[in-house]
Amino acid sequence: MKQIRSEAKKILNNGAVIPAIPLALDENRMFDEKRQRTLVRYYLNAGAGGIAVAVHTTQFAIRLPEVNLFHTVVKTVLDEIDHFEKKNNKVIVKLVGVCGKVEQAVSEARFAAEVNADIVLLSPGGIDDLTEDEIIERTKIVSKMMPVFGFYLQPLAGGRIFSAGYWKRLADIEGVEAIKCAPFNRYQTIELVRGVALSERRDEITLYTGNDDNILIDLLTKYEVNVNGRTIEKRFAGGLLGHWAVWTKSVVDLFEKIRAYRDGRDIPAELLALAVKITDANSAFFDAANGYAGSIAGVHEVLRRQGIFKGIWCINPNETLSPGQSEEIDRVYADYPELNDDEFVKTYLSEWL
Repeated sequence: MKQIRSEAKKILNNGAVIPAIPLALDENRMFDEKRQRTLVRYYLNAGAGGIAVAVHTTQFAIRLPEVNLFHTVVKTVLDEIDHFEKKNNKVIVKLVGVCGKVEQAVSEARFAAEVNADIVLLSPGGIDDLTEDEIIERTKIVSKMMPVFGFYLQPLAGGRIFSAGYWKRLADIEGVEAIKCAPFNRYQTIELVRGVALSERRDEITLYTGNDDNILIDLLTKYEVNVNGRTIEKRFAGGLLGHWAVWTKSVVDLFEKIRAYRDGRDIPAELLALAVKITDANSAFFDAANGYAGSIAGVHEVLRRQGIFKGIWCINPNETLSPGQSEEIDRVYADYPELNDDEFVKTYLSEWL
């Protein structure tokens, strides 16, 4: 099995800002390599500790035969990260999304190993006909090729509900390094944390929030689980989020600020108020009012307003902003100006381009 680089593992375990990168297309819905590289430069210069590519925000449709962009996009993003690492003598966690049944997942994981990714995010989407036993076996097979980032994907995005017992079994697998928790549900989030706490490998599993609707609270919360009379503590070390694909410099600055609260000190009321503002902004970007129909287009719209993307084009022409979504993005821009990083982008955009 390919091993995660030691420095990348250290960054992952310590907690990092990991944006889930969107796909840059031009007006003809063709791959825009220049803008894709620009986006990577934005994240890296903003201070992101890693980048996730070929994930939901990158659009699963990149894998369709008629689109055929999976390899191209992954290579482009990882190549740009490699340039940054060499220039700055700094390690960035390189994460590649992997999905499908065993044959497809193995093929994608093999490719991720070939292009020197550090870890793969193994999606449970699109495999509803597999049993939990079969999904666990799939994870074991992939983990023999690449270190695995487990994934609790919300049902509205193609995921399914899993029990605490499932997460214990997943955490028990050698080669599973971390788990992204994104059910967008408090009960299911607690089940995942409890399941990991029940595993003998609990201390080897790093938890990342993917709950875009509850980011800051997840990062501030200490979970305590009773395991045979012993209290096990777990925290979310960092985030792997589509929401963090925009306003990333502000995210990095806030993430560094809240690290101090891991020592158990009292959480100030203003941070709790800020958590609500972030969730409200996410509701506009992700189009929560319409069942997340415009989630990817909403992220594109913010990047377009900043000049990083030329437009909001998605692979599917029908995938665009919902009615009223642009106005909602206007509103959160006006209501929470402290959350955006427009001035940072404006300062450096010409250099990144």
